[in-house]
Amino acid sequence: MSEIAIGIDIGGTNSRFGVVTDAGEVLKEDRFPTKDYPKAEKFVEALSGKIKKVLEEFEDYTFKGIGVGAPNGNYFSGTIEQAPNLAWQGIVPLVDLFKKYFDVPVILTNDANAAAIGEMMFGGAKNMKDFILITLGTGLGSGIVVNGDVVYGHDGFAGEMGHIFVYPASGRMCGCGRRGCLETYASAQGIKRTMFELMASETDESELREFSFSQMTSEHIYEAAKRGDTLAQKAFEITGEYLGKKLADAVAFTTPEAIFLYGGLSKSGDMILNPTRKYFDEHVLKVYRGKTSIIFSELKEKHGAILGAAALVWKRRK
Repeated sequence: MSEIAIGIDIGGTNSRFGVVTDAGEVLKEDRFPTKDYPKAEKFVEALSGKIKKVLEEFEDYTFKGIGVGAPNGNYFSGTIEQAPNLAWQGIVPLVDLFKKYFDVPVILTNDANAAAIGEMMFGGAKNMKDFILITLGTGLGSGIVVNGDVVYGHDGFAGEMGHIFVYPASGRMCGCGRRGCLETYASAQGIKRTMFELMASETDESELREFSFSQMTSEHIYEAAKRGDTLAQKAFEITGEYLGKKLADAVAFTTPEAIFLYGGLSKSGDMILNPTRKYFDEHVLKVYRGKTSIIFSELKEKHGAILGAAALVWKRRK
């Protein structure tokens, strides 16, 4: 009998879940409104009911477990802790809440770690034991894999590269409450902030000057850069510089075989990849040069987060 797992990707506005085989095939996928449930208990109760209804369609399969990727998800304790973009404040015992409704293993980690496991099982890192996955979304997340295992540290929260300092004292304000974190420069929000700084400090014409900050997206910047907008192109160059330099630092710790870029900003293709590689090559220590590739994730954006979450189940089984 074929086996399936449920993969859940929890976001601040919406969550997604899907039915996934151990071969990485997403048999069914759906969305669920996180924002409608200010209490985690009610969210889990409602989502569990919906999942059970979906599972009725797969009675011929063996249901092996639930994997959850969530902001500030702690793999060791099964809790979401102080997630800045969720309404559920404090420490939320998410795994225990799901176990009230399901008698199968429930595994939780943060969304970037889940994506890294998905990359290892279903993407470009299938034959790798040492790699880093960078998620370039609203913020910057990272999943660090060493010798085939995700690095969690002693408390479950290791590997937060988005909160490595770029400018510790005078840098941009970060959602974590500190200044100068990498994600305020190298992310979808970060490149927007760079674009507005450039428009304020330089006089070049730009089609993006008509946008307000809330209207502009990283995709707008990408499209403008493709059309030859010099300020938009400069924004990508600056973003790649910040990212490339900090990835060069990361190599000194784990010497990964590859660094995968995943998430919204990575859709900009060579516009973000080329400057990132350029500054990485310029700043990486000589002994590491030519040993680490910077490439795009092979997880499909549409299913990547769900695949990564479900992969938690299949990884534990192995």
